This record gives sequence, C-alpha cells and structure tokens, in this order.
Amino acid sequence: MTELSGWGRYPRHPSDVLSPPSPSAVPPLMTSHTGLVARGNGRAYGDAAIGEQVTLVTRRLDRIRAFDPSTGRIRVEAGLLLADLLDVMVPKGFFPPVVPGTKFVTVGGMIASDVHGKNHHRDGGFGDHVESLTLASPDGGIATCSSTENGDLFRATIGGMGLTGTILEATFRMRPVETGWMRQQTIVATDLDKALDALRASGEATYSVAWIDCLAKGRSLGRSLIFAAEHATRRDLEALQPAADAFPSARSGRLSVPLDLPAFALNRLSVGAFNEMYFRAGAMKAGYPFLVHWNPYFFPLDGIGDWNRIYGRRGFLQYQCVIPTAQAGPALSRILERIAQRGLASFLAVLKQMGPSQGDLSFPMEGFTLALDLPVSDAAFPLLDELDRTVVEAGGRLYLAKDARQSPATFEAGYSGLPRFRDLRRAIGATGRISSRLSARLGI
Repeated sequence: MTELSGWGRYPRHPSDVLSPPSPSAVPPLMTSHTGLVARGNGRAYGDAAIGEQVTLVTRRLDRIRAFDPSTGRIRVEAGLLLADLLDVMVPKGFFPPVVPGTKFVTVGGMIASDVHGKNHHRDGGFGDHVESLTLASPDGGIATCSSTENGDLFRATIGGMGLTGTILEATFRMRPVETGWMRQQTIVATDLDKALDALRASGEATYSVAWIDCLAKGRSLGRSLIFAAEHATRRDLEALQPAADAFPSARSGRLSVPLDLPAFALNRLSVGAFNEMYFRAGAMKAGYPFLVHWNPYFFPLDGIGDWNRIYGRRGFLQYQCVIPTAQAGPALSRILERIAQRGLASFLAVLKQMGPSQGDLSFPMEGFTLALDLPVSDAAFPLLDELDRTVVEAGGRLYLAKDARQSPATFEAGYSGLPRFRDLRRAIGATGRISSRLSARLGI
C-alpha cells in the first residue's frame, strides 16, 4: 500500500499502485482488480485520482503515435505529459487547442477532467477538441469512442473522472502558431462588477483571465487585473520585440519551495501585502500591448517547484465553482464578501468567463468561474460549506478535479447529467469495479 494524495495534499489515502508499461498491459488489469481508477501525474487536487483499492498510474504510456503537420491532427498515448507535448510541438509551430493552468498534467487526465483554459468562452474545453479516444473497458475490452462511434460512452468519458474506464490514446488537432509569444493586454477593474464587464468586453480575445483580490473589501470588493491575449504573429514580434527569437526556449531554472511552510506564513497581512503589490505592478502595465512568453502566461505557478508546500503540511483546498451568467454578479459578490470577512488567505484566485460543455459530468457552463486556494484549517470547512449553499442556490456547481470535500447533496444539485452517467456506468459494468475515493465519497 502507498499513501496517495492529490496536488492539494488533502485528503490522503492508502492504495495499491500499478504502473502498466504499455497500453496492451491495461485491459487485463481492468478485469483482475476492483475499486480501481486511473491516475496520470497526480495533479487533480483532491481524491479524484486515488483508487478505492487500486490506483493505475499511466505515466509510462507516453508516446506520440502520429502527427500530420498539414492538418495538425495528432494521436498520443494518454500518459503523455502536456509539458512534453509542448516541448516537442511549440518549436514546430503548433500549440494545443486548450490547456489548463498547469502543464504537468497528462492528456488522459485532461480528457477525464475535461480541462478548460483561458479560451473556454470561445473554444470550449479540451474534450470539445478530442476527435476520438480508445478506452480500456471494465470488461477488459478496448472501445474506440467518438461523437459517431460509442457516442454515449464518449460523452460520459469526457469529464467522467476516469469512471468509465482507462483512457489509452486520444486524437485531436493542434493549433498552428507563428511564434512562441503571447500579445497581452492588461485591463484594470476596480471592483467585481467592472471585472465581469471587462471579461465580457474581452470576449472577442482568444484568451482572457482575471486575477482577483479575494481580500479586498467595500468598494474594492473583487478588484481584478484582466489579462487578454492572442498568440503573437511574426508581425507582432517585429513591432514589439524585433530582436526576440520567434520560438524561445521554455527551459529555465525553477525556484522550488524546499520545505513545508508554517501555518502562520499565509495570513491576511502577508497575502494582503502580496495582493497590493501584485495589483499595483499589474496596473502599471495596463493600456498597451506587450509580449509575454507562452509559458508564464498559461502556467504562472509552474515556475515554482512544489508550490503546494506553501500551504504547510496539512495541505490546502482548491475551491472552484461556476455560476450561471444571470446569477454571477450577486452570487460571486456574496462569496467574496464571506471570504474577505473571514480573512482566510488565498494565495492565487482566478476569475474566468465560460461557455457550455458536452460531457455528462463536465464542469463548465455558460457563466463565470472563480477558483481559489485555502489552507486546510478548522475554519476553512464551515466557510466552504457556506459557499456551497450560495453556489447551489445560484444554480452553479463545483469542479470535480479540484474537489476534496463537497457533499453528495451539493454534487447532485449541480450535475443534471448524473442520472444518465450512473445508468451508463451500470450498463458497462463499471459500478464497483471502477471506483475512486471521490466516486465513493459522492456516491457516483
């Protein structure tokens, strides 16, 4: 038995761990074990990638099987790390259609979580770009799934948190890019209403995301910096940074957190001081476009190794909700007011606009999503229970890939596709055989 946790380091559970060396080794494991779930690089924050009894780690399934530069179509094994895909493809002038906030995730994990990026309002989630996938089924078979072949299974697997089987391969199309730079523009929003308006106004931008100050109060509640961006063209490069390489290296030294910080290190004063400095520094760059390397634009925290140790030995809770557009302003205001009143420090909080999604358990919906981190503490759990009630009343839901503690009632209230998903699980023999700590906790 090995003790496993997600990136948040809470909760921790024992599990047997298997690491198949090839896709062909996976199907026999599906029939010889129960309480099994696949795990990529362990970057789900809570307990989604911890098997109730057995955890099947797919990192050795990491090959690029085929690529057609004329169409951008690529076929890869599910254990391929997004970071490795980027290292190979960006210098060739191709970028994934959607990336999450970290590149240290696997392609299989991106599908199972139906990850969303800074372009969800325009381009949807990663699952919207998957043309087909192969799945090791609970009965030991291998199913090819697409919108036209095994369509119900395809829809359930996208965002299905690995609960329909183990993804072996996937085919999708890369986006052609002229450079490895982003042309970014920063917009300052002095309160939440202005932040939501700015995100709506920047909806024509391919990418947009807001950093939000969760400790701001009063008239400054929800003050934000909105970062809108496009992949820079060669003409952009000539105009803004003519001496720069078109495709600069992404390899650079990483700072690392060498030890678990004490619990008192993150508090209202320290995070409040950081937020003030960050807001002022960002505001100074507002009003004109400038170039940013793709790596820090998409993956700002990946430059800090083991940054999850900042929250101390007990770990942290990532809380991500999405609120429908019509209710977003009032509901997000109530959420931010409660957080600011309690003074619980979130090192990084993000606000984004979202569009619809297709998976039965996919998280996005048309509206706005707020993501924040809270250190595990006795005060954090009752606060998050309060926030859950606000989310449910507003018709929203929580992201399963980030969740470590929501109740079955909160979960069921948010996911209307759950009955269909449960029916499919029963039909393919996945109930009981494929089970994670998250699925057991929520009764999926």
